Amino acid sequence: MKLFLVVLGVTAALAAPPLQYEPIVTDYHGQIGIPEAARIKAYENAMDFDGSRIVGGSPANLGQFPFFAGLLANLRGGGQSVCGSTLISSNRVLTAAHCWRTRQFQGQSFIVVLESAYLFRGGLRINSNRVQMHSGYNMDTLVNDIAVIVIQNVGFNNNIRSINLASGSNQFAGSTARAIGFGRTGDSSSGGITNNQVLRHVNLPVITNQECARVYGSRTVISSTICTAGSSRNICSGDSGGPLVLNNVLIGVTSFGAAAGCERGLPSGFARVSSFNSWIRSQM
Repeated sequence: MKLFLVVLGVTAALAAPPLQYEPIVTDYHGQIGIPEAARIKAYENAMDFDGSRIVGGSPANLGQFPFFAGLLANLRGGGQSVCGSTLISSNRVLTAAHCWRTRQFQGQSFIVVLESAYLFRGGLRINSNRVQMHSGYNMDTLVNDIAVIVIQNVGFNNNIRSINLASGSNQFAGSTARAIGFGRTGDSSSGGITNNQVLRHVNLPVITNQECARVYGSRTVISSTICTAGSSRNICSGDSGGPLVLNNVLIGVTSFGAAAGCERGLPSGFARVSSFNSWIRSQM
């Protein structure tokens, strides 16, 4: 009888369906970045400007995040996409590798936008095609989703300043960090975009990788990933490549969210900067 029960248990376990993890967006430019750039440009050209995009976030004042850089990706074959990035020295900017390359699209050049709360107008605008992606970047799982952009030297002032990089073994779980970006405010057919198109920020609780992996699986969430909890406040489409900051230290680079949308209360994933600290410094 015991043997029969053991065999029955093993058979049931083998017959159980595999775990179904939440899918992530991998065709970023086609699904999000290109249409997002067109929508942002159209609304920025409107007459009314007073802020919006990260879900549940607040508008940012010029100079509030002097390390933030908007990013316009000019793609091979035409088209323009939108991302965020972070100034880490006078001539280096950090972003997500998928802002430069996906299975479907390859970047041709970036326009790095500093000293502006808007993406298509104002500020210091720098062109660059000197991009170094991490050699371990995986376009399907978004593992090692990090890249460094080389730009001309910029002078620091109240509105342009680099940020320190996280280092060490602190996992930051239980801390509240701040995400910054130009992305959507919601999942509506219009992209949640209104006439309010300035840079925004939102506070998000950092969770353990174990919690995050229960949603996205261990192929996507590895030790060099850092995640924040999902709620009514979250990063959203178009925030890719932007910073996750804690106590004026860069701890994450926005990498992925649920393909189901940013208002579903699911976690968001970032490249863990402390895991890439040595690699980033080798590119400076």
